[in-house]
Amino acid sequence: MGFLLLGIAGALLVIIFLFQEALKEIVTETCTHGPECSMYSTITTQTILALTILSVLIIIALVLIFTKPKEKIIVKKIKEKKKKIDLSKLDKDEKKVVKILEDESGAMFQSTLKEKLEVGKVKMTRLLDKLEAKQIVERKRRGMNNIVVLKR
Repeated sequence: MGFLLLGIAGALLVIIFLFQEALKEIVTETCTHGPECSMYSTITTQTILALTILSVLIIIALVLIFTKPKEKIIVKKIKEKKKKIDLSKLDKDEKKVVKILEDESGAMFQSTLKEKLEVGKVKMTRLLDKLEAKQIVERKRRGMNNIVVLKR
């Protein structure tokens, strides 16, 4: 945030000096009193006021930059214990699905799983529906395919 304010202050400084030069040109062309014209003092007053406000903005920016507390980002890796799946409550085909997924590092395409089990689409869908209901597997949509993931 401080660097953003510092950048804005720099842009404002350029604008102030450009504006001051433009005002001097206008006063030079329009004032009939010459160098003693009171409009020159008005330009100086406006410039001093603008630079004072700009100085306050720069001070705020510097305070934000240098008083920012140092944050330490600590990343902890949590080792997740593999949850052992209770196979006792599963039927024969459900156990096969779990075994195949465990052998394949916990995930595979539904079509590949169907081929390995040598079952039809309907039976595969029903098996996975049951296993999802028991929160043992999860299907994730990938384009036109599903990836079956073993929950651990």
